Amino acid sequence: IRRNGQLKDNFKIISRNVKMATDLGELLVPYMPTIRVPRTGDRVFKSECAFSYDSPESEGGLYVCLNSFLGFGREHVERHYRKTGQSVYMHLKRHVKEKATGAAGGAIPRRRNGKVFLDLELNRDFNGGDYEYEDEAKLVIFPDHFEIPLPNIEELPALVTIACDAILNAPSPYKKQESDSWEEEIQVSKHARSLTQQENGVRIPPSGWKCAKCEMRENLWLNLTDGSVLCGKWFFDGSGGNGHALEHYKKTNFPLAVKLDTVTPDGADVYSFDEEEAVLDPHISEHLLHFGIDMLQMQRTENGHHTDNHVQPRVSDWEVIQEAGLKLKPVYGSGYTGIKNLANSCYLSTTMQVLFSIPEFQRAYVGNLQRIFDYSPLDPTQDFNTQMAKLGHGLLSGQYSKPPMKSELIEQVMKEDYKQQQRGISPKMFKALVSKGHPEFSSNRQQDAHEFLLHLINLVERNSSGSENPSDVFRFLVEERVQCCQTQKVRYTQRVDYLMQLPVPLEAASNREELIAFESKRKEAEENMRPPPEPVRARIPFTACLQAFTEPENVPDFWSSALQAKSAGVKTSRFASFPEYMIVQIKKFTFGVDWVPKKLDVSVDVPDFLDLNRLRATGLQAGEEELPDLTPPIVIPEDTRGENLLTTPEIDESSVMQLAEMGFPLEACRKAVYYTGNMGAEMAFNWIIAHMEEPDFAEPLAVPTYMEPDLPSPSLPTTSALDNQPPEESISILTSMGFPRHHTIQALKATNNNLERALDWIFTHPDCEDESEAMSDTADTEPNDNSYELFAFISHMGASTMSGHYVCHIKKEGRWLIYNDHKVCLSERPPKDLGYMYFYRRLSSC
Repeated sequence: IRRNGQLKDNFKIISRNVKMATDLGELLVPYMPTIRVPRTGDRVFKSECAFSYDSPESEGGLYVCLNSFLGFGREHVERHYRKTGQSVYMHLKRHVKEKATGAAGGAIPRRRNGKVFLDLELNRDFNGGDYEYEDEAKLVIFPDHFEIPLPNIEELPALVTIACDAILNAPSPYKKQESDSWEEEIQVSKHARSLTQQENGVRIPPSGWKCAKCEMRENLWLNLTDGSVLCGKWFFDGSGGNGHALEHYKKTNFPLAVKLDTVTPDGADVYSFDEEEAVLDPHISEHLLHFGIDMLQMQRTENGHHTDNHVQPRVSDWEVIQEAGLKLKPVYGSGYTGIKNLANSCYLSTTMQVLFSIPEFQRAYVGNLQRIFDYSPLDPTQDFNTQMAKLGHGLLSGQYSKPPMKSELIEQVMKEDYKQQQRGISPKMFKALVSKGHPEFSSNRQQDAHEFLLHLINLVERNSSGSENPSDVFRFLVEERVQCCQTQKVRYTQRVDYLMQLPVPLEAASNREELIAFESKRKEAEENMRPPPEPVRARIPFTACLQAFTEPENVPDFWSSALQAKSAGVKTSRFASFPEYMIVQIKKFTFGVDWVPKKLDVSVDVPDFLDLNRLRATGLQAGEEELPDLTPPIVIPEDTRGENLLTTPEIDESSVMQLAEMGFPLEACRKAVYYTGNMGAEMAFNWIIAHMEEPDFAEPLAVPTYMEPDLPSPSLPTTSALDNQPPEESISILTSMGFPRHHTIQALKATNNNLERALDWIFTHPDCEDESEAMSDTADTEPNDNSYELFAFISHMGASTMSGHYVCHIKKEGRWLIYNDHKVCLSERPPKDLGYMYFYRRLSSC
């Protein structure tokens, strides 16, 4: 009887299991057409919500859609269900708890279900040996929130089981992106080992490059056979050129070229025209050295940062900027959330922290959060505005910056190795999106925060069509005054800019004698093979930087429309308008003559208040005569230039037709393409906008057929770390005659460093204002109606932009804070004199 009763119980259990399997199968039948198994190329987001920084470790866990494989936090999964009708999600939850006293150590966590979320990065900065993790997964069916624990292999349909297993084992979408990138598939060029290089004496300078056949100064490629510097193609992101590098290959069959701005100690971007793809060149260092570019001058230190062979590392920079040794108090809450470093991503973190401290950015993205999320596309991971709103909310909400509980704090303080932990957010999705298609920002190498800021402003503008553009707060107009030194005639033009770049005049250092003594000791130590002395940092007055900004600079390859020939020209810049927020960049980074990137070791006494009213543009002045409004003709090719003739240029008819299709007169389109040197439809369009009100706008093109006079080529100054400063010997000669130093420098710059002409220039400009005194008024200690107030600055530690670390200091609620990756603390000694980019707020807008 007992045996029969046991058999009946077993039969009931089996019957109940069969019924459960049948019920689950029937329950999922209506949703089977929407359930997919991840295929090759599908990205599975199982560690981060598309709209927030919720993860499986968050209180509500993460919901992964079984159709799109997007992840959603508890607050956002309902929106996705309502928007798409997708009902089946996998809910992932990781439980983190501290090991009990006496528990066995080891790095392998305890697992509840046998399967964990492979490649799931821990969001906590805890010691893995002190904590253990339990992962659970279940299916959730909306809208009733019906839950099915996993695994349930016997009860679930095979398709669902396979899909769940594939999701749990899917790699990180970011790791997949890296493994599938073109860098992994690049091959050695068949021309690399046998490449013949011409002995033509070509040496490539470290800066100042320009295409040999047009005016392009971007996307320039060095042909490794003959050393020609030519422009590449026009790209979708607005960069590029006119394809002269490819044209050169078609004429010469010289196969390999290297992109000039990608040269690093680790290599460079090399392209094979013959193989029509990016390639590797194992002999790239030798090939570049042939043209004077020495990659091997840089070595890699033990910590992986690049540094010059003879530069003593300045540990004090790292200590001062990071305020090391001080007991900095962590802060929590809204606006005090840090950003985790994603392998050399501090340039991104510091930039975004400053931008989201600006009310206009907060309003544009966080203020419109619900509208942006509600109208986001089906794949929000690829929508710029969605990811900006997500990042802004993550930084400002305080949701990811909560202080430890009192009980936890007491318990942790009792530990000897206690350190207050700040989690921060990990913006992998944001970084992947904003760096997509960019050869530098998409890598894990350190980058220039200034270049990233301009890149981000470009993205903000592109994605602000029909809505508020918060980057307009940085936008201002620069008036450029160009003067022909021979005719004294001038031309005034305006251009848009977003930051003020201040040169660093090393000759104006207040500790000049100390620097000269150090240089003498350094040379002596080098000659006697002794260790170099302790470096001396140059102390540069901020007023000297402003004065250097206002001084005339030589215009390379200046073509005077008055002479209709090349001549010497100088340019000065002033502000035609002022922005609400002024970004000031101290130009600390430069290249040595050996192509080694260097950072000027300087301290600049940047003021808290800044008045730029004295730099306001004035426009054409009484007595000034304007240069004729003529555009220089297209220069003839190198092989016929000796004939001293100008020929009628060919006009790019494809660009003409693009413009004509927009409704502009055909002859106006032809003139626009001609006068912009066949540099593409976009450049020609800008010319049309600037000239469409002229009476002869639609008149036929009249091509000039004059001869170019045989004029001597002006002597152009060489580029150096002193930003085209005249030779010190020439300055000394003139200053010994009793002329002010600033007047002497200005005269030499205006006359291409010709002493005799500079002396005449000084006598013909006796009323030149002492700009050193004028500039001193722009750096105020007290605010006035036209002032800006410093509220943030970004600092860089390290020898070059390719290495080191960035932190930022931001002033909030009357106190300075330091943002150092995921750590946010009150600042005790903000190092304002060592910053790289400074952010000023217009007082009238406060």
